[in-house]
Amino acid sequence: MSKTIAFFGEILADVFPDRSVLGGAPFNAARHLQVFGHKPRMVTRIGKDKLGQELLDAMKDLGMDTTDVQRDDEHPTGQVRVHIESSGHRFEILPDQAYDHIRSDELIVTAEPPDMIYFGTLAQRCPQSRYALDIFLANNKSPRFLDINLRQPWYDLNTIERSLVLAHQVKINDEELAIVARMLNLKADHPELQAAALLENFDLDVVLVTCGAGGAWVLERGHDILCAPSKATIPLADTVGAGDAFAAVYMLGRLSGWPMETTLARANDFAGAVCAIRGAAPEEAEPFYAPFKLEWKL
Repeated sequence: MSKTIAFFGEILADVFPDRSVLGGAPFNAARHLQVFGHKPRMVTRIGKDKLGQELLDAMKDLGMDTTDVQRDDEHPTGQVRVHIESSGHRFEILPDQAYDHIRSDELIVTAEPPDMIYFGTLAQRCPQSRYALDIFLANNKSPRFLDINLRQPWYDLNTIERSLVLAHQVKINDEELAIVARMLNLKADHPELQAAALLENFDLDVVLVTCGAGGAWVLERGHDILCAPSKATIPLADTVGAGDAFAAVYMLGRLSGWPMETTLARANDFAGAVCAIRGAAPEEAEPFYAPFKLEWKL
């Protein structure tokens, strides 16, 4: 049975010198769940501009519901400009974008709350969207999944603390865990102890930690730590969207009733598969997703 997952946050385009690529962590995760047969709702805001229309058309082409996508007359559709330099790619997250101005009075109220709500940190950098998130969460008593993505200079202690207070389940990578532990002045110097401190201090149910090539591990309240090592045999194309892929399959597992050990392993495997392709999602969906849908009986 398909589930509804609300994704509150940014939808944007990574703008390269020669092309634009649809992205944003919430959207990347949502598009995977769409293919896996669920019903993602993108609660976001785009400009009334050419790029915004392209993003809207792309969502429709993927079969995604666009009801919750707000349109903005004053602010541009979100962009991350990708600068190609001798040292590699430099990403410039532009300020004052449409997704910074998600309006609380334009939020869609549904008869049934979503089965899960995903939110992140970037779309909380401006007061208007931050307030809209508070209203959306207050109106929907659903399990809340926080995906921490720290992007300089767009985070601060207040954003991290308020996000953790609002969340039930949290995903964070190992480097960001160390940063958050330092900012919160946690009295713990090992990742496992830092995760335990987050669990207790913020009354969380789950802390997921991704470690890149080192795999992932999870601390769930009342349970021992579970680990999923990475599969070293997978060829690496790039790591764009790997964390978003992990988040998508983790949510899929929780909504499907999979055991935590199974969920962690499958999320880790799927993230590894995304690392073997260019970008956050495959150009041809069916050949990429079909083996997972078959194995997982979706």
